[in-house]
Amino acid sequence: MSKTHTLQRYLATSVLLTLLHSTSWAEEVDPDGFKNPLQHLNFNQRQDQHEFERAALEALHIKDPLEQWNRRVYHFNYRFDQWVFLPVVKGYTTIAPHFVRTGVSSFFSNLGEIKTLANSLLQLKGHRAMETTARILFNTIFGVGGLWDPASKMGLAKNNEDFGQTLGYYGVPHGPYLMLPFLGPSNARDTTGAVADFGIDKSVNWLNMAKESQRNPEIFGLQIVDQRYITELRYGQLNSPFEYEKIRYAYTKSRELKIAE
Repeated sequence: MSKTHTLQRYLATSVLLTLLHSTSWAEEVDPDGFKNPLQHLNFNQRQDQHEFERAALEALHIKDPLEQWNRRVYHFNYRFDQWVFLPVVKGYTTIAPHFVRTGVSSFFSNLGEIKTLANSLLQLKGHRAMETTARILFNTIFGVGGLWDPASKMGLAKNNEDFGQTLGYYGVPHGPYLMLPFLGPSNARDTTGAVADFGIDKSVNWLNMAKESQRNPEIFGLQIVDQRYITELRYGQLNSPFEYEKIRYAYTKSRELKIAE
């Protein structure tokens, strides 16, 4: 055997041992599940607990100290959506023609511009506040109370601002993630903001809708059905054991982007 051939065998053996050592080292320092993301899944065999398994993906980690409670609420929302909300929405789409549904959505959207205007002013966004004011006036006057949306056709973009974004604009942290019954994903800051926005709607009473909703609860019910009708989220549509984590991550990051606008 030549010296060259012996040297080649020695180098090949050294490379092989190095690869084996580095592989063993990688397994030791990578215990978080990225190499095998299913190894930390605990599939629940009991019927009285949540059906959605816990993932160990650090990339989707969001502060969630109330995760056990949030998952139970998530499971409740899933079942309520499946058994109540979606059948009601299906009945609504069957009974109401498309132009009626569009008019209802446009009307409630016009009411929602009030909180956008208030929070645009609180965030010192002058251009957005003027744009929203113009939208309110045009849609209320020329859109017959907001049943149509001529403002968008005139090039006035629709903005969405809420008090949760206002708090974030001034540096208030989002706090722990929350899954709210019926309402879905939120956090401590945005939940506080939603209460404040509700107070704004009640105090402004635009088009006398706050008082009319108290006298006629069916108006509030129609608003809830319309909100579910225009919301695209469907629980279970991701067909993934990581759906809870993905929704939590998507909601948190989308709120960060809205605050940074």
